[in-house]
Amino acid sequence: MTAIVTWNIQYGLGCDGRFDLERIVATARAMGPMDVFCVQEVSVGMPEMDRGKGEDQAAALAALMPEFAPVFRPALDFAGAEDGKRQQFGNMVLSKLPVIQVIVHPLPQPAAPGIKHMRRQALEVVVDTGAGPLRIVTTHLEFHSETQRTAQVERLREMHAEASANERRPALEAGGTYAPLPRPSAGLICGDFNFPLDEPNYARMLAPFADDTPALIDAWTARHGNRPHDPTCGIHDADQWPQGPHARDFIFVSAELAGAVKEVAVDTKTNASDHQPVRIALER
Repeated sequence: MTAIVTWNIQYGLGCDGRFDLERIVATARAMGPMDVFCVQEVSVGMPEMDRGKGEDQAAALAALMPEFAPVFRPALDFAGAEDGKRQQFGNMVLSKLPVIQVIVHPLPQPAAPGIKHMRRQALEVVVDTGAGPLRIVTTHLEFHSETQRTAQVERLREMHAEASANERRPALEAGGTYAPLPRPSAGLICGDFNFPLDEPNYARMLAPFADDTPALIDAWTARHGNRPHDPTCGIHDADQWPQGPHARDFIFVSAELAGAVKEVAVDTKTNASDHQPVRIALER
């Protein structure tokens, strides 16, 4: 069994106003056995995010989870205004499983005049599950611009199709930097997609591909059928989410993994972030 938790942790800020990374880790662990923790909104050296501390949250999370290998890759990386130290913000993966390779994918940021927006990326790791390699992508799409989200969804689909095509038509065996590393079609894309179920981008993620690429399937549907999604935000923070509880954090699995989905659960009780953690368990 391979268990993965994905969570937009809002840089450790709970709906009660507390910054508490220890609470984040304890809450994720309490959901059950966990092999991989996919985290969005991790900040490093950004005092405006954590009331002046400017904590290295990637290092803090790694210290709180010493049995997990940390992989942090920022979407934003720039010099601080005063001391010149790097300020970073982005996605992180912590894995108990051996990490075979790491790939960083910048996501499109087409012009969106008159709308605030920020650079986004997808962080991909391939882990050795013992039952074969598994490709895990965690991402956080643009909130303010649907045009950018649409472009970012297309890039996520392209990434999945690329992995599938390279698996079906492998490269020439070689050595050194040309040595091929496992990057299977079998995988999942998880995170904060910033689209609700009724936005066309949700349906687009599930759309079939024109070639032999396996479709992406909502893991919630694979496990729970027509049961409505549990909400993943808007439960405890009505100020940020006046529309109320709804789902916008998802796990999409490639079709060959649909039968392996044994559990998908949302912790709807915690208020440790404005989003809720989602756990998936795969049995291959």
